[in-house]
Amino acid sequence: MDPTGSDTKLVAHANGSQPPPGQWTTGLFACYEDPSSCFMTWLVPFVTFGQRAEILDRGNMSCCVAGTKYFCSCCCAYSLSKHYRTKLRAVYSLPEEPCSDCCVHFWCLGFANCQEYRELKNRGIDPSAGWKANAEKMKQSGASAPPHIAPGMRR
Repeated sequence: MDPTGSDTKLVAHANGSQPPPGQWTTGLFACYEDPSSCFMTWLVPFVTFGQRAEILDRGNMSCCVAGTKYFCSCCCAYSLSKHYRTKLRAVYSLPEEPCSDCCVHFWCLGFANCQEYRELKNRGIDPSAGWKANAEKMKQSGASAPPHIAPGMRR
């Protein structure tokens, strides 16, 4: 249950079509697909991180609080950020690729932040609008969540 009192799920609304379940809509190094969010993510990563965190936490943590945590964590930002990649993958049943979330965020933090921001946008979520605006948009469209697919066994 989100803070607005409804049981809103993160669901795609872009162009009325649902991206394929279990597949990323954008590659890790595909920053050229959305130059404006790429530029913003590389220039002020704590802002786009905060926006994604607010959406993925369903408004339980504000953009400002999440962004401040990211900014203050400096050398350990990858650890905080990878948590939200894992959340994003769980919401949309996305594979852990090209390697573990920890490795992606440790070695390619900027690219990972850009990819996750684009993923939300490609699935009809506007991270810059915040949770309340997106929850209202989803509520008005009568969206229902895709089925949750349990992850496979891991070694």
